[in-house]
Amino acid sequence: MAKDFDPRRLDVRRFAEEGGQLDASDALGTYPRLVKETVETERRAREVRWHARGEILNPRHVQPEVWVHVEADASVPLVCQRCLQAVDVPLSVDRSFRFVADEATAAAEDDEAEEDLLALSRSFDLVELVEDELLMELPLSPRHDVCPEAVKMSAEDPGFEAAGAEKVHPFAVLGRLKTGK
Repeated sequence: MAKDFDPRRLDVRRFAEEGGQLDASDALGTYPRLVKETVETERRAREVRWHARGEILNPRHVQPEVWVHVEADASVPLVCQRCLQAVDVPLSVDRSFRFVADEATAAAEDDEAEEDLLALSRSFDLVELVEDELLMELPLSPRHDVCPEAVKMSAEDPGFEAAGAEKVHPFAVLGRLKTGK
């Protein structure tokens, strides 16, 4: 079994046929699209760990199925939507992908397939797939369970208060008309 698989230019069929496995622990900075979503000051010493395993199902069938199983996890610093401070958000991915002959086949079978379908390639970027999957795991509104500081839940506008104090109330005018003042 060959051990020389390059995750940036992976021959998916060969990887699956040989039951290949790849493991990596990369710096968060090597995932530029994921980095754009994080808090800049909190990125140091962050890692993305992932594992990929290939396999062929129904190898003696006319069209054997090519599968790649991917697991990944990371803890990324995002902005809490309540207190606007950094919050560590754990991300975890555990997905299986079936590879088909081309994009047209993937599109045609996608509606009926429960699994994720991708087109076979001799230079597939597995690292980019890991980044895509982690990006899809990002929460829409990251928040602390309990924010480190009390969150001010009201807004004050001194100009608004002053304008309300100076305004003459319409019923006060009616009252003056009634009393003749």
